[in-house]
Amino acid sequence: SRRDLGRDKFLERVWAWKAEKGGYITQQLRRLGASADWSRERFTMDPGLSAAVAEAFVRLHDRGLVYRGEYMVNWSPNLGTAVSDLEVEYAEETGKLYYFRYRLEGGGPDDFLPVATTRPETILGDTAVCVHPEDPRYQKYVGRRVVVPFQGGRTIPVIADEYVDREFGTGCLKITPGHDPNDYEIGKRHGLPVISIMNRDGTLNDKAGPTFAGLDRFEART
Repeated sequence: SRRDLGRDKFLERVWAWKAEKGGYITQQLRRLGASADWSRERFTMDPGLSAAVAEAFVRLHDRGLVYRGEYMVNWSPNLGTAVSDLEVEYAEETGKLYYFRYRLEGGGPDDFLPVATTRPETILGDTAVCVHPEDPRYQKYVGRRVVVPFQGGRTIPVIADEYVDREFGTGCLKITPGHDPNDYEIGKRHGLPVISIMNRDGTLNDKAGPTFAGLDRFEART
């Protein structure tokens, strides 16, 4: 990976790739009939462009417009890098719903909210259970807390949001802002914390708890 190589070796490989493949793009543009002053062609890593990017970044940082924060991205464990939305290939697959009981804090054994999910391993990063504000089955539970399965008694709030589809699954939606883009947006609206339970290689980290830490995400799912 680029981290194993280090910055200097990684840049060497970038330039080697450019020397081998870079001309193909120009050739394709010329064959398409593009008319340009090819003597002014530039590459992303050219010193002049790199210096301009660095200067712009520093200026934005000094003005408080650049900061480090948490954001939902597409991540490839195999490539070890984020992947652009434009590069993601989607495919329809037959999924499976797993059903769990989120026990109400302070309630009896029959006091719980039923939750269905296709990715049970992400339960370990849940920060809320969400219901539709007009769903009569669950309105009375909004504002209470439930116990997250497999998490040693950790509790999370029950919230209401119109995003929830009352007809899908049980009508109760587990919210995992660290591992689902829709949950991330709901989490922002309700001020929920973001818990990331996965390492860069797709294994579960210590936040998943001692039973699951170190397992591959698909192994943890089963």
